[in-house]
Amino acid sequence: MTSDIWLPLPADGIEGLPEGPRYLFWDGGEEYPADPAECAFYVVPYMKGPEIAVRPLAAMTSVRVIQTLSAGTDHVTPALGALPAGVRLCNAKGVHEASTAELTLALILASLRGIPGFVTGQRQEEWRSGFYPALADKSVLIVGYGSIGEAIEDRLTPFECARVVRVARSARTTERGAVHAFTELPQLLPDADVVILSTPLTEGTRGLAGAEFLAGMKDGALLVNVARGAVVDTKALLAETGSGRITAALDVTDPEPLPAGHPLWHAPGVLISPHVGGSTSAFLPRAKRLLAGQLTRFAAGEEPRNLVLTTG
Repeated sequence: MTSDIWLPLPADGIEGLPEGPRYLFWDGGEEYPADPAECAFYVVPYMKGPEIAVRPLAAMTSVRVIQTLSAGTDHVTPALGALPAGVRLCNAKGVHEASTAELTLALILASLRGIPGFVTGQRQEEWRSGFYPALADKSVLIVGYGSIGEAIEDRLTPFECARVVRVARSARTTERGAVHAFTELPQLLPDADVVILSTPLTEGTRGLAGAEFLAGMKDGALLVNVARGAVVDTKALLAETGSGRITAALDVTDPEPLPAGHPLWHAPGVLISPHVGGSTSAFLPRAKRLLAGQLTRFAAGEEPRNLVLTTG
């Protein structure tokens, strides 16, 4: 039985890896470290784009687990149809929650308190004093209440928000309270001062924040997208921000990376960060712990954690 493990991190830098398998380093380079047909466990290179992520998959005829180092798996799933039945796809739950939630709060606070304008004012030696919106007493709507949504609420708690409303694919009850279904969004959007998108990109969420969704947001509301760019209809967002009716803070865009000359760069009231929600100093230690745990389970013949789907 094949036992090659492809890692985008050097194996000697990961504590706790089980002995036995052959660990091979591949971070998306032109040359493969060995025959892909001998790979049993494939860890997808991080932030290298979908073309590199799926390039070896068609030849990985013996692969049994595909592990992403991202919370989302939408860059891999389109290529899974060529794989044999029984291959497990796992995501990086537990790796990005803290960093993504931190950036979410940073984007909210920077947008509400006018930080981009202050930066411009400093460059121009202008003292831009005045009254600015606070996060305190605001109503916040989290659309996509998984582990990242929970981490965002953890960090919202000290800010004295008027309320935090949770939305996910299916309604449920948590220790913090109700989680509403996506179908309830038309009733929930008009009350939200801040709308946070933290949902995975699926066929059900692609274009979720389209013209109707955005029109349902209250005047002056802030849209924050830390999910995937395609969750938002860019054309519809440009129309709403262009009118000045709503503002936006985006860590992800559609297209991405955002090309020079794209109107989003200069859209009024739009703050853009370059998809850095998870790429912080917190990534590497958490990613290494995840891989050590997953590979220990794999070597012992146990089911991996963070299972997203099984082919077949």
